[in-house]
Amino acid sequence: MSVIRAFIALDIPSEIQECLATVSNQFKEKIGEVPVRWVDPEKIHLTLKFLGDVSLNNIEVLKESIRAEAYACKPLVFSVGGVGAFPKVRNPRVIWVGIEAPTEMIDLQRGIDVQMSRIGYAPDRRPFSPHLTLGRVSRNAKSAEIRQISDVLSTSKIGFLGVGRVNAVHLYRSDLKPDGAVYTKLYSAQLNGE
Repeated sequence: MSVIRAFIALDIPSEIQECLATVSNQFKEKIGEVPVRWVDPEKIHLTLKFLGDVSLNNIEVLKESIRAEAYACKPLVFSVGGVGAFPKVRNPRVIWVGIEAPTEMIDLQRGIDVQMSRIGYAPDRRPFSPHLTLGRVSRNAKSAEIRQISDVLSTSKIGFLGVGRVNAVHLYRSDLKPDGAVYTKLYSAQLNGE
């Protein structure tokens, strides 16, 4: 049985990706040589559901479930701006830019989570927190380096970056490589809203 890593996501418009590239570069300059794995802005997406290991035998069932949820959702418009970190700014592990999500996005994510749990994928334990990951702090970062990142995040003001419009949900394959993950789009379902 062949297994792949997969996730369900919304693509980010190129004009937003360009803004994220600018923000990333500003953080890289301020943070310096601290070990952060920065995400290529062209790979930044809004994850709705991380599936983990997926049997290739399940792909058609996944597509049908995604299609059903997408069909019930109209195209989405959302605002991008602000900066933060998970689990918190004082202990940053994931550096992100925020998304002001419309109710329809929350409903879409919830519907996908429910559909995936029916197929056998574990439901999300944490509430959906829409964000765009800029970088991940290395587990090898020293406490002084983590404080430095925290200080930069605490003093950085990232305002409104733009409005994103999306009209499809995508199923992606994720292949981990030494120089970062490679994402391959396996399926796209149009947001229909009827």
